[in-house]
Amino acid sequence: MSCATPSICEPRIGILVASPSGELRRSLLSRVRSEHWQLAEAVSGAHALEQLESAEFELLLLDPALPDLDAAEFQELAQAQFPHLQILLLDRQSGKLQTSSAAPSVLSGQVVELLGDHGESSPGLIAETAAREDEKESCTALPGMIGESAAMQRVYRMAQLVSRRETTVLISGQSGTGKDLVAQAIHMLSPRRANPFVVINCAAIPEALLEAELFGYTKGAFTGAVQSRVGRIHSAHGGTLFLDEIGELPLSLQSKLLRFLEQGELQRLGSSDVFRVDVRVLAATNVQLSKLLAEQKFREDLYYRLAVFPIELPLLRDHLEDLPALASSFLSRFCTHKISLSAGATATLVQHTWPGNVRELRNVIERATIMAGDDHQILPHHILL
Repeated sequence: MSCATPSICEPRIGILVASPSGELRRSLLSRVRSEHWQLAEAVSGAHALEQLESAEFELLLLDPALPDLDAAEFQELAQAQFPHLQILLLDRQSGKLQTSSAAPSVLSGQVVELLGDHGESSPGLIAETAAREDEKESCTALPGMIGESAAMQRVYRMAQLVSRRETTVLISGQSGTGKDLVAQAIHMLSPRRANPFVVINCAAIPEALLEAELFGYTKGAFTGAVQSRVGRIHSAHGGTLFLDEIGELPLSLQSKLLRFLEQGELQRLGSSDVFRVDVRVLAATNVQLSKLLAEQKFREDLYYRLAVFPIELPLLRDHLEDLPALASSFLSRFCTHKISLSAGATATLVQHTWPGNVRELRNVIERATIMAGDDHQILPHHILL
């Protein structure tokens, strides 16, 4: 039976992009997108080999900064197993794309042309992305944080720049990315470091009690108020107030918080007295506040008052080059004897998508140390995902 639409029936050519950097993968994929090509991505050498075994690929765009395998070792393995595979290697120093073959294919030539206007020497945006990823001006890691990737370097730089100011900061990122650590670091690097760092989780306190926790109350203000109490805001006087899960703050309290942010004044429940309080406010959210704005669940004026200086934390899967250092840190935390990750265990870890981010990695490593017992190496069967 003949095909009425040959262009649809023809198998599409497979192109695989391998890089631990989510930004670089997205940049490459967006530049080479075509209806004639089947695009896929891998976050590590082991993941790329797994992809190559599971489907037909004719071209691999390879970032040499693999978190688990040396680039030369990976190329040797890949070309031994898949001799017809063309590999374009990104040189992060020059931004050039180098082919693994003395006779580049028509496909690799087409891809190089798409990535730049002047052939192999100019991959355009890709070179700029790699340059940003390899930026040499590194920042010291924030207290309690680990990672030397470009994604984490940006977080460190932003936090260090704003820590010396009184600016309100909104820290966003999925659960487990370390928002609380960034908030603590900003406080510790600020002139307020000797004063209180007060945390209130807006999602952990019932709405009926949250106002009293934030603003305080006087004796008899409500049933059960047998004595007066200052709120968390007042107790942070001279220091920093960290409002975690700010997206969960009820609408009924948002206007009152906004008044405090604008005027620096608060009233306790049951009192008409006004107190001036000197507090620097940091807030964090694991939800898109812009979505809550559209749903009219969050005040627009409060959002703009909080998000004077936004800092967004990356997902762990977007900076996998930091995973070995993070894992080693957790190993030393959970083990009293010397222990290391085997190459196989590392390969298992970097292939995972990490929906729980760094917190999930910490839990996985803790389980692995329990499974390993007195062994001196974590093996793949110790990794329970």
